Parts: sequence; structure tokens; C-alpha cells
Amino acid sequence: MITLLIRALTYVVSAGIGLIVADALLEGFQIQWDKWWGFVICILIFAIVQSVLAPLVGRLADRYAPVLMGGIGIISTLIALVIVVLLPIGGLRIVDATGWLLGAVIVWLITALGSVLLPLVFLKRKNETQESRRR
Repeated sequence: MITLLIRALTYVVSAGIGLIVADALLEGFQIQWDKWWGFVICILIFAIVQSVLAPLVGRLADRYAPVLMGGIGIISTLIALVIVVLLPIGGLRIVDATGWLLGAVIVWLITALGSVLLPLVFLKRKNETQESRRR
């Protein structure tokens, strides 16, 4: 159970980091820092939508367009970004095609790396503390 919570937390953190990096690198990808609460809600909604969409889009692509299987993560990230930007809570704006396309790639890449690397760090620390307790 704790491992599941750690993985969920690392996914939310990596999604937030991905959105912040896209904001820093792209002019058309804008976090509205004056609406920080909206941005926090955007991160949470993005992470939930992305988690739900990835398997769904994967099944649809496998059935109807197997060529797209390699791009499932980017496609589901783009769809999640569209949903988050269309919500009236504020916090995130994407204003040009470069922001949409490169933003989706940047967020997907950082979220994918964070989802793999961050749990390893946390789980390694957990194992080290358990081993130190045994001694």
C-alpha cells in the first residue's frame, strides 16, 4: 500500500515538474502563477486524467491503429493537457502550436522519466532504512 502511495505521489510530482519545465522552456506554454491554486488543481487533474487515459488510448490504438502504439504516452499527455487547459479553474494556458506540441513532448518525457526514476530513489531509501533498522 505504501509503495502504491509513493508511486502515485511521484507521478504527481513528476507531472508538476514536467509542467514547470515546459513553462520555463516554451513561451506559448504558460503557468499562471498568480492562480497558484489553479495550477495545483491542474497538476492533480492532469495526473488523474493521464493515468486514466493512457490505458484507454492504448487499447484503442492497439485495436484500430497499431502504428500509434509507440506514441500513446504523448497522445494521452496531449489529451490530458487539452482537458486541463479547457477547465475554467485557470492555472495553465497554452497559446500556440509550439506550446501544444513541444509542451506535450516535454511534459511526457519528464513525467515518464520521473515515474521511473523517482520511485527508485524513494524505494532505495526505504530499503536502506529497513536494513539499518535490522542491524
